[in-house]
Amino acid sequence: FSHPKFYCLCLYITGSDLDIPMNVEDISRFGDGNRELFIKSSCYSIIPIIVNESGTTISWVFSSEPKSISFSVVYQESLEAPVEKSKVLIPLTRCNAHKETIQGQLKVRNPGAYLLIFDNSFSRFVSKKVFYHLAIEKPIIYDGSDSP
Repeated sequence: FSHPKFYCLCLYITGSDLDIPMNVEDISRFGDGNRELFIKSSCYSIIPIIVNESGTTISWVFSSEPKSISFSVVYQESLEAPVEKSKVLIPLTRCNAHKETIQGQLKVRNPGAYLLIFDNSFSRFVSKKVFYHLAIEKPIIYDGSDSP
């Protein structure tokens, strides 16, 4: 994901680079613990989530320190899709996640790549830590198997 406005990508999860998108099964194995992102000043981080099934719900909870962070969710049909074809689902919003925990969820309408973006590009000098947790809820499909 590259865009003229964003001039650097800094994505670190617990000290290692994340260059492989997560899928529903990866997030299912998260457990109850938080993950950590380190976002340098003037940079942003993207967590790409690949979803193959409509009706799935992606949930997130995050906090930041020492100050606020901006957050957005963008949809692409695939990670290879051109940026012009991206659809902003949650516009970039400055969150006071250093004062209160931010939580939200999104119901997947179309299979594809859902990009959770933590943006610190507004901060010229202060790097941020983001502590986050993701959860996935797959749609329940009734198959009638409990009928008499």
